[in-house]
Amino acid sequence: MALAGVISGVACLAAGRGVPWQARQMALLRSASLAALAFAGAETLPRLLIGVALLLSAMVGTIGIRGSRTAPMCFHRAVVSLVLAICLWDTVASPTAAPAGVSTGAHDHGPAFTGVLSVLGIAGVIGIVLWTIVSERVIEPTSDRRIDTLLGVESWAMAAGVAVLCLAV
Repeated sequence: MALAGVISGVACLAAGRGVPWQARQMALLRSASLAALAFAGAETLPRLLIGVALLLSAMVGTIGIRGSRTAPMCFHRAVVSLVLAICLWDTVASPTAAPAGVSTGAHDHGPAFTGVLSVLGIAGVIGIVLWTIVSERVIEPTSDRRIDTLLGVESWAMAAGVAVLCLAV
């Protein structure tokens, strides 16, 4: 999970001006969030705070993009940030969640898949993977092959990080 976040952040930075500042800030915050989650464990407060930061990042990431050619790229990354936040909040809101350090034996990992947040998280993961496939071919191609490659790496690392967080953690 942390590795996917680091790869996504580095690829986004390497793409330079091929990525607007809105998408870049979302990628860097998402990268830092996934790394922080790898070290924070199942603590409730860090998950809530990281979810709020991801939500705010998604909101800032859509400022001023309406009608621009980079709108799909920024919107794609905003959706990823929202899905990550939803998955974090689902693990916190899970009815089978136990206090930190206490094992319930029944369900110690991941979301319980028992509520609206779980359904949104799963639908979001599926949607992000499908969008990543489509965006590589149709939505985001540029005239620079290097930037296309870096954006492809960033998109797939982003999708992998979301899938791991929402489905396995």
